[in-house]
Amino acid sequence: MAEFIIGTGQTPTIRAIIKIIEEQIRLKEGIPRYIIARSSNMEFEAEREDFQGEFTKWVLRMRVAEPCLSRIISIVRAYSTVCSAEKQQEWLVITSNDSLTTNAYPYLFDAIDKICQCVALPEVWKVKGERYRIDRISPELLFQAMIQYKASDVHLCPGECPLFRVDGDMKHSELMGPLSAVQILDLVRQIIPDKHWSEIENSKQTSFSYHQAGMGYARVSVFYKMGAPHCTFRYLPERIPTFDELNIPKETMIEIANINHGLVLITGMTGSGKTTTVAAIVDYINTHKSYHILTIENPIEYVHVNKKSIISQRNLGDDVQTFGEAVTGALRHDPDVIVIGEMRDPDTIRAAINAAATGHLVISTMHSNTASEVVNRIVGFFEPAERDLVRLQLRDCIKAIICQRLLPKIGGGRLPALEIMYNDIKAINDGILSGDSDLIRVGMQQNISHSFIFEHYIYNKLYKKGLVTLEHAKEAVTDLSIFEQLLLGTYSVPRLDSIKNRGEHEAFRV
Repeated sequence: MAEFIIGTGQTPTIRAIIKIIEEQIRLKEGIPRYIIARSSNMEFEAEREDFQGEFTKWVLRMRVAEPCLSRIISIVRAYSTVCSAEKQQEWLVITSNDSLTTNAYPYLFDAIDKICQCVALPEVWKVKGERYRIDRISPELLFQAMIQYKASDVHLCPGECPLFRVDGDMKHSELMGPLSAVQILDLVRQIIPDKHWSEIENSKQTSFSYHQAGMGYARVSVFYKMGAPHCTFRYLPERIPTFDELNIPKETMIEIANINHGLVLITGMTGSGKTTTVAAIVDYINTHKSYHILTIENPIEYVHVNKKSIISQRNLGDDVQTFGEAVTGALRHDPDVIVIGEMRDPDTIRAAINAAATGHLVISTMHSNTASEVVNRIVGFFEPAERDLVRLQLRDCIKAIICQRLLPKIGGGRLPALEIMYNDIKAINDGILSGDSDLIRVGMQQNISHSFIFEHYIYNKLYKKGLVTLEHAKEAVTDLSIFEQLLLGTYSVPRLDSIKNRGEHEAFRV
């Protein structure tokens, strides 16, 4: 394993030093049973039978001169039942005796502490840990645990038990005990395609999809932090959940799934359920329409099977090199629906807009906190000279933007809160064209639009039905004042003319 340099400072005993060293090694490689440490005038080796408790087998090597040498020799003689010493060239080597009983350990530790009092201990050590846990991690056991705990993710890192994300919170599990870097890398080596293993060796990070037959899929992410390997599994069930199972409004989602052309975006922050919502929409289309649905993903997450439609799922890196290239090429593959895993660069966005403008339904995801700010996030990917044209294209092709947040449910679990912007009235249309997020948001609140904002959804669909607490509802809304007006019954739809002039003057701003 790797050697580290650790500054321990002016520490009084070797046993205190080893506690510092053990903790640092644990963070990088896991819990060792054997530690080697060396400096210019002193070295030691320490071993223990298990992965916890005191180190009970010791070898100390030190360069010492008189009168320290005589004092150390006299201490060793006084504790001859637990240790011995011999001179090896310039080194004095002190070794713990073999086959010591548990009752003898306090005398050994006392001897080591007294020996350390005779010399000035180094402040900087080069250290290495060995003899870590090597028992194999079972992928099947991990999947069983994720299903049992209803976890969305599991994190594996050296020195820690598996960490499961349940209802948004990280929870420790004693399922396997603290893991080592050896175990984590061995697990990764079991399940990773050779191409992605090369990425780890070259780039120290990669992501790929893994299928545990009969249990589910996982999006696996592997990366290094401070020299230590970290592995994350994002659990995805084999059966794609329905709108009802996701607790999202079925009629609304069916309406969106029935859009036959244009751009539909599902947005939200990381972990808000965007991928699952996209999969549910695609599955509905697959079940009810005779289409060719083409998806471009990195990596493929939910795996679809042909139902009424034909599904072609392309994996970035294996089937095609870039999102932009895949979307451009997709137009020659006779698709009706194009699903893009994420819009995250100008080429992909440009290709998606062009595909939506030529009569295809394009569905994609993007990170955003509200639906009204998505347009400006998209436009921000482009150079100033292009932004006016991009806004014009978005005005003509955007059909709907869904934004999601997850709230803790009373009684356990989480519920999605939705905000949907339909491009169905002039105010929203004008807001897209001018890049005015405020105008879009006000337009979304007009009664003539089918759009709705988080505040309305959380108040009417979650809080009033007793599904979430008032505290969690207030934490999740965008504008607390609107939510409080809804609580008091004083909310009124904002007038468009309150910002109309400002919006017109700032149209096509860069």
